[in-house]
Amino acid sequence: MTGFSTARQYMVDGQVRPSDVTDDRILEAMLTVPREVFVPASKRALAYLDLDLDVTEGAARRCLITPALLAKMLQAAEIKATDRVLVVGCATGYAAAIVARFAAQVSATESDPALAGKATAAFAQLGIQNVTVKTAAAADGDAAGAPYDVIVLNGATEIIPTGLFGQLKEGGRLVGVFGLTPPPRATIVTHSHGDFGHRELFDATAPVLPGLERVPAFVF
Repeated sequence: MTGFSTARQYMVDGQVRPSDVTDDRILEAMLTVPREVFVPASKRALAYLDLDLDVTEGAARRCLITPALLAKMLQAAEIKATDRVLVVGCATGYAAAIVARFAAQVSATESDPALAGKATAAFAQLGIQNVTVKTAAAADGDAAGAPYDVIVLNGATEIIPTGLFGQLKEGGRLVGVFGLTPPPRATIVTHSHGDFGHRELFDATAPVLPGLERVPAFVF
């Protein structure tokens, strides 16, 4: 095995499986997709560490969330082979590339045009053809492609992303880290009978996506 493929195996065996991820499709995807391709060359030695990995170089911090958190959220979303999935705040595209291994079609949005370009280039390099990338604010999602079976936040939100809820199909699921009140928790929101219910999954932390930050309260 090469250095990166060995690190990929260690990531799955040491971080993802011990986090109670048992979905073979997710494990296979994480063993197959080369995470280092989605990381700047100067940081590739960090590609498989258990951390929120900053993929920017001198710009505002944007991260790939930890592999275990991503895997646990995808498992909770119960993505089917026929599902259309929206990944919000995709950064350089790693989460979207994982989802593309077992979903029918993936749309990905990223507010930073440079990162969106890097994501597109990475998909082309790897021959991933069922992902499209658009430059858009996290809160906006991709209404033109809605409704979606699943929406995945590649990060946290400190506000209720009602605009994204409206892009879910009936029966659709949105999963992400919600930090409306401490402690932040991975949460799944389900669209059912015209209403939206939520279920907290587990305590989790992740960088807040730009545009989904809490609005500071006015202080006299």
